[in-house]
Amino acid sequence: QVELVESGGGSVPAGGSLRLSCAVSGRTFNEYTIMAWFRQAPGKEYEFVASIWWIAGRRIYEDSVEGRFTISRDNAKNTLYLQMNNVKPEDTAVYSCVTGDGVVQITRRTDYDYGGQGTQVTVAS
Repeated sequence: QVELVESGGGSVPAGGSLRLSCAVSGRTFNEYTIMAWFRQAPGKEYEFVASIWWIAGRRIYEDSVEGRFTISRDNAKNTLYLQMNNVKPEDTAVYSCVTGDGVVQITRRTDYDYGGQGTQVTVAS
């Protein structure tokens, strides 16, 4: 059974930093495996944040976070990370990690097979 567990959320002042983690268990990885972070603010749809090809390491970012956020993974620990720097109030949301092997559109949440429960990030202005 595939399980994704996020951690590292919390409250942070604008301009501060956070590092989110996503521990993955019960999953085997292959060259098609993509992992990503999505976020959802209250009353809004899921928004793509960043993605990474697990084996190749190729990264893609949503425009508003590029240059501020960094997605990475530790293959040995089966853990995905999101380093968030210079955070802004508009980054406030529940952040969740997802994974899939047959992803066609990386920005579409429903293309992924598994997702975690999420961790809350609140940025105070």
